[in-house]
Amino acid sequence: MKKREFIKKGFLGIGSFFLAGKAKGLEYYPMPSDKRIAVIYATWCGTSRDAALWISEGMDGIANVFDVREDPDISGYDHLIIGGSIRQNKVPGQLENFLEKNRAAVSGKVRGLFAVCGNMRQPVGNEQYRTFIQDYLAPLSGAGQVPSRIFLGRITWGLMEPEVCEMMKKIPGMEEYDNLKRPECMAFGREILDAINKVN
Repeated sequence: MKKREFIKKGFLGIGSFFLAGKAKGLEYYPMPSDKRIAVIYATWCGTSRDAALWISEGMDGIANVFDVREDPDISGYDHLIIGGSIRQNKVPGQLENFLEKNRAAVSGKVRGLFAVCGNMRQPVGNEQYRTFIQDYLAPLSGAGQVPSRIFLGRITWGLMEPEVCEMMKKIPGMEEYDNLKRPECMAFGREILDAINKVN
């Protein structure tokens, strides 16, 4: 086969893979399991994406992971973990809209809630749990008393919207940092999986 023909067919094959289906192209494929678990997240700059993947990793990789922008069909899932990045005390509006639109499909299925925030690089305390989980994400998702975590986030200038980046750089002493910890996210995933296994 000529080199030019080989390259052409290669590009056609790659293109057909990405056009095969909207959700399927972006979906994270979990390890085989009889449990139908999904982690739904919303992120501003990618930090909650990593937190969500590491939560699934802590569940032995059996949870499917969806960016809420994919508008996933969650009707077939029995267990949901919901979370997102916090900016000005709120997650991205896509998550709020998704939960409102899918209220019936979410009801009674939330097994965990998480938030990711910079918190001015200070340790997370009861005030943040009350503000972000108890008074915000729990009512928004219709969750009762479920395991919850707030993870410290990170700043990467190149991933921010230019106007937000400019504003953040004006804060004295502000610099790029990364306080998101993979072991903490994995431990949260294990905690949720243990709770699910005890019920089933």
